[in-house]
Amino acid sequence: MFDFTTGDYDSAIAKLEAILAEDPEHFDARLSLGMSWYRKGDFPRAIAEGHKAEKLRPNEQLVHTNLSLFYMKSGDKKTAEHHGLQARISSWRGNMTQPAGDTPDPESELKMAAPPAAPVKLPTKFPEQPWKKKPGSAPTPPPTH
Repeated sequence: MFDFTTGDYDSAIAKLEAILAEDPEHFDARLSLGMSWYRKGDFPRAIAEGHKAEKLRPNEQLVHTNLSLFYMKSGDKKTAEHHGLQARISSWRGNMTQPAGDTPDPESELKMAAPPAAPVKLPTKFPEQPWKKKPGSAPTPPPTH
């Protein structure tokens, strides 16, 4: 990622491809590889990598956002709009962090719908705070038991 951020896209591509040679389903590397090809101006390769990332996580908003950008820059406005719409739908679904094939836990859905916990009740009288005494006032003697 350092190479990518410094504009050394050839080095970033080589390193990302090495990661993908070890783990072809590494989603972040696949997504970054597509963006690296895009930054180099190779839109067909960027699109190909974008679709590989889409196969890994078909409901991921960022995948469709990137594909929309790649297609727009390549001149295919219709397909770019399709992926732009898919990105919007993905954001509505809330599937940004949910990998493909996973199903939401129904128990977590119920927990979200639970009423909030009762507020904490603070005491009405606070203990004495000697550091807040005005200068020159006499200290209060300690209580006797």
